[in-house]
Amino acid sequence: MKFANHLRTSLIQEFRYQYVDYQGAKRDLKDRLRDHPWRDEDEKAFIERLDQELDKVWTFQKVKSGEIAKRVKATDKDVSEVVENIELDEPERVKEAFLYLEEVLFDIIADVHDLAKFTRLNYTAFEKILKKHDKQTGRRLKHTWSIKLQEKPFYKENYDSLILKLSKLYDLLCWRKTTKLCPPNYQILGQLIFYTLKLKLIILQHLPVLTFNPNKEFDLADSAISSIYFDNDDLQLYLGRLEKIEGAEAIRLRWYGGMDVNTIFVERKTHREDWTGEKSVKARFSLMEKRVNEYLKGSKTVEQLFEKTRRDGKKSLKEIQQLETLAREVQYTCIKDKLQPVVRTFYNRTAFQLPGDARVRISLDTELTMIREDNFDGKERARDNWRRRDVGINWPFVHLPEEEVERFPYAVLEVKLQTHVGQEPPAWIRELVQSHLVEAVPKFSKFIHGTSALLPEKVKLLPFWYPQMDVDIRKPEIPHFGIERQPASASASASENDDQYLDRIRALNEDECPGSLGSQHDDRDDDVEDRYDDAAIEFEDDEESSLGCIQDEDSTFLQKVSSALAIIGQKLRSKRPLSASQSEEDEGPELGTIYTQRFRAPPGKSMSSYI
Repeated sequence: MKFANHLRTSLIQEFRYQYVDYQGAKRDLKDRLRDHPWRDEDEKAFIERLDQELDKVWTFQKVKSGEIAKRVKATDKDVSEVVENIELDEPERVKEAFLYLEEVLFDIIADVHDLAKFTRLNYTAFEKILKKHDKQTGRRLKHTWSIKLQEKPFYKENYDSLILKLSKLYDLLCWRKTTKLCPPNYQILGQLIFYTLKLKLIILQHLPVLTFNPNKEFDLADSAISSIYFDNDDLQLYLGRLEKIEGAEAIRLRWYGGMDVNTIFVERKTHREDWTGEKSVKARFSLMEKRVNEYLKGSKTVEQLFEKTRRDGKKSLKEIQQLETLAREVQYTCIKDKLQPVVRTFYNRTAFQLPGDARVRISLDTELTMIREDNFDGKERARDNWRRRDVGINWPFVHLPEEEVERFPYAVLEVKLQTHVGQEPPAWIRELVQSHLVEAVPKFSKFIHGTSALLPEKVKLLPFWYPQMDVDIRKPEIPHFGIERQPASASASASENDDQYLDRIRALNEDECPGSLGSQHDDRDDDVEDRYDDAAIEFEDDEESSLGCIQDEDSTFLQKVSSALAIIGQKLRSKRPLSASQSEEDEGPELGTIYTQRFRAPPGKSMSSYI
């Protein structure tokens, strides 16, 4: 489908006058090139046109996001008042109030969805028209004009703070106080465009976002997870995990948040084959960041490192002895096998779970990125430190050389269920994992993928899913699946005239209402081990999982479903890759048919058959 047609059929009618005039810009470009070569005055006029379009989109996005933030704040107040008076009012009045507020929340969710869709389409429109300009005029405008995009970054709006706030409201409204008042099957409808946000909004209607400090406003660093995976020059750990060798280990150092975090977790995963009757295990202990280099080099004994833990008395003697044993074993392995930092993984994680209920737990990892940490090529990236100092959590890490970064083009969804034998998972879970949003890839591993992608000269054995990365995996969209406004709901801007719109712009400029709720810092290291050793440990990613992919160019999901979901797609489903003959505006092959595709390893390499 041509992008112009895609834009015309996908735009939100209420916002139709606020979109980039893509057709007009195309026509202007074509008309100016019809009679003469592209001149400086043409370039100036075209840039002015783009500036006006950017200002229009930026202003509208700022107004709408500020409006949504205000509505969330007002709804928060309304929900709190109703909950406080729940014992005083008549049951029927309470029920009516909760049903009304539930509809208000759903309408806000629909607005967040619409604004995200609006943002996505406009950003793509700018990219398309700039690409056309550069190709047809021979001038390089895309790079220089991107600076203006950064000055008015409508596309960088982070909706996680709104989602977290909405999650708290749903939690308060439906799960903690009024379970009996909530509809048993909340219908989810609509077309899915902005996939990672869409999935969060879909899950949000069934599970709240898991938070460790409900009184703290959202900070993007709270969701960041970074890990340094260790290996040696022979890639011994990589091959062991890839070939599923009994007893194969993965060793990593992990931290939650930014580079200022003081608590580092040393983790070891040990693979166990089914025939042993044992389960694969993961064990870990924590160190202060300033002690990590001493530990890895063996210049500090384990007893010295755990001296403070013994004095604190927060753990029993048995627990401390177990941690010390683990620390000695990992330290011995690192020194004996000459392990060194090889690959860093980074992603932002959103976890969903009902408070105190572990039957359904979901985690969604976005912005997944793998980064080289090794010195195999003679380049001392980390020098004498255990991790690079030039890398933080500033995704997409544009300051790094491209050959040192692998930006995974999908997001990662993990679903964990606790069900009885023969019991089916919830219907909404089945619908979600069987939807067009998800593509299953069994046994996906971030460590294995990052190593194979970043060290092609050293890796001879590839994971079986690797060739699929160049294939269009999009699937036919399932009708009536997603998020859509309820018929009774009406958008606040549906009947808005131009004067009202201008009034809102003026009011917003006066109030300087932010596009997302504010955030504040606290001491992130307080009791960090206790925080993550409880609920969060349940959300740790396994090295053996099933990958599910969203049909978006930069979003997808990792799905680890329990045995109750074994009926869900066990084989990979893929689409034909885009052919060179397709127009640059084509969105991809026509959807609707499932194709079987065989993959071959690149010359000189082989593919692992272990699944």
